[in-house]
Amino acid sequence: MSKNESVNKQLLRDPNIQPTNDVIAAALGEQYAAYTQFLAMLAGFDVTPQWRYYNDGKAWLAKGLYKWKSLRGTDKEKTIFWLSIWYGFFRISFFFAEKAQLGLQGLAVGENTKKMIEDAKPMAKLKFFPLVFDVHSDDLFDDLCALIDYQKSIK
Repeated sequence: MSKNESVNKQLLRDPNIQPTNDVIAAALGEQYAAYTQFLAMLAGFDVTPQWRYYNDGKAWLAKGLYKWKSLRGTDKEKTIFWLSIWYGFFRISFFFAEKAQLGLQGLAVGENTKKMIEDAKPMAKLKFFPLVFDVHSDDLFDDLCALIDYQKSIK
């Protein structure tokens, strides 16, 4: 497969191969350093990636889960984002309710992210819109932090 054919190719598609650090490192190559930085950053947000193979998409995906205890002491969890591994990068996908768009526009994020938020359209008949980031380095980490923090705050 040529480099052009493999660009934008989602990896980790074999249900029998768990996405261990070694497997992810082999898939990401040089971008594995950004991935490990991202995981370290998540610890500060109390967000943990939970890997699972999804038959509908025929790939391993990680849910970025935020877990907390409610005032009544019940365990709660919320999916903050989805993470997938691609040829040479990893993808972070957020799904926000339409009503969150105005709040998102007030975040201190870069111009490209602001434009992405402004241009976001709901998916089909769902009242959610995606914000998808292809992460090749730590350049987007400030924006991702702002979005993670905002997603955690939405009830």
